[in-house]
Amino acid sequence: MGSSAVVGWTLLYAILALISTQQDYSNAALLPETLKLIEAANADGPYLGLVIPNTYELNPLLRSPNFTSTDLIIDFSGRRFRFGTIATKKVILVLTGLGMINAGITTQLLLSMFSVEGVVHYGTAGNANPTFNLADVVIPQYWSHTALWTWQRYGHGPEDDLPLNSMRDIGCLNLASYTVNVTDGSSYDNLLNNIWYQSEEVFPIDGTPEQREFTFWVPVHPFYYEISKNLEDLKLEGCLNSTSCLSHTPKVARVQRGTSASIYLDNAAYRDFIYDKFNITPVDMESASVALICLQQRVPFIAIRALSDLAGGGSADSNEADTFNTLASHNSATVVVEFIKQLAAASCASIMCPSDDVY
Repeated sequence: MGSSAVVGWTLLYAILALISTQQDYSNAALLPETLKLIEAANADGPYLGLVIPNTYELNPLLRSPNFTSTDLIIDFSGRRFRFGTIATKKVILVLTGLGMINAGITTQLLLSMFSVEGVVHYGTAGNANPTFNLADVVIPQYWSHTALWTWQRYGHGPEDDLPLNSMRDIGCLNLASYTVNVTDGSSYDNLLNNIWYQSEEVFPIDGTPEQREFTFWVPVHPFYYEISKNLEDLKLEGCLNSTSCLSHTPKVARVQRGTSASIYLDNAAYRDFIYDKFNITPVDMESASVALICLQQRVPFIAIRALSDLAGGGSADSNEADTFNTLASHNSATVVVEFIKQLAAASCASIMCPSDDVY
């Protein structure tokens, strides 16, 4: 850790210690004992942060023989930060909970409190891409948040001015297009009109305070994405046991785009819309939030998601999704472990290194 980083961490601890000592300990955000643990942990960093949505996605990694716990656990702000190693990489594991807000808060806590060199987010996801199957693992190059909307008033259309940061060049969801039971051939309108997608406001850590930038597609770090190419030949499990196997062999693939929203997508029409409109493969509730925090903090990021059944149903695996979600979780952890091994062994001489400013 460089001298400027040491000064920065020391200042942060001093401020937090002052805050903690001025509060009743029953309400303190960080007690002195916790601050000492954080300081000691950071002296042994930096770490690769592993950000995980749910317990059933965390447990396969905790049980993996490739993960060695240091037995250091730091609890604060309702989160538990577990420390260990995978290959030669020092890692911090943290559970976010469901949804964009939980994922964003947890990622910001991780990056604000600990010395983190990069973030790997993983878990399971819905699938919008009919060319993939249950328990396949995909690694998108770009992520978006597709639940920040301008809901246009009735009577206005594409030619009318749009408020805020709605992206006219990407387009909108026209709800009248999904009218059903129309028998006379007439065109139908809908009072719900159009939903336009908005770009996110981003305040980079190295930018001018309160001066916002805008983004819709957040790229993963190019060095991480380049390394992930080595995972595409990785063999994944297709069976839960000797009698319960999928009808296909799961695979690892890099894809163009994934998307997130604090909405559980179980609707085939919207699934098809976002696939046709944006070329989306994984659909989840957290990845874009982690991506946006890492973008603002200038920390390298990648997300790895194992697919459940097609969102909204309709595939041959529809009746098997609940049974094989355990397998999907296992496969996502398997790919993450291999990614970290590849990362630990990689040379960044010929491609963009994580320390470079690429965002």
